[in-house]
Amino acid sequence: MKIILTQEVSGLGSPGDVVEVKDGYGRNYLLPQGFAIAWSKGAEKQVTQIKRAREAREIRDLGQANEVKAQLEALQVRLPVRAGSGGRLFGSVTSSEIVEAVKAAGGPTLDRRRIELGKPIKSTGTHQVQVKLHPEVSATISLDVVAVK
Repeated sequence: MKIILTQEVSGLGSPGDVVEVKDGYGRNYLLPQGFAIAWSKGAEKQVTQIKRAREAREIRDLGQANEVKAQLEALQVRLPVRAGSGGRLFGSVTSSEIVEAVKAAGGPTLDRRRIELGKPIKSTGTHQVQVKLHPEVSATISLDVVAVK
C-alpha cells in the first residue's frame, strides 16, 4: 500500500514522504491515527505543501542542531505541577507542557512532536527527556518536576 505520511513516524519517515507499507499497517494503524493519507495523484500535490511547511519549522542543518542541543542541555528546566501526597501527579506531564517549560526557562521554541517520552512522567523529581532535533542529533533535557500547592 502506498501512503503519504502527514506526521513523523519513527522508523518510517517524516511528513511528506511517500512510503510503501504493508496493507494492514496502513489501513489499521497509520490512516485511522491520522499519521498518513492514502496516495493518489491529487494527494501528491499536497506532499509539496507538507514539505514546505516542514522545512519552515525544521532545524536547517547539523550545525544548527548541535547549537540547539548545547542550548537545551545547558538549561535548568523546572516544571511546576499539581501533585498529591507522596509526589504522585494528578495525570501525567505532556509534551506540550515540556515545550512551554523549556520556553519559560529561556530555551528555544520546540515542536512538541520532537519530544520523545519513553514512559509517562507521573511523579515529581528529576526526569531525563529526549528531544530529536535532527535525524543525527538528539538532546537530553533534565526536567525538574516540582509540586505546587
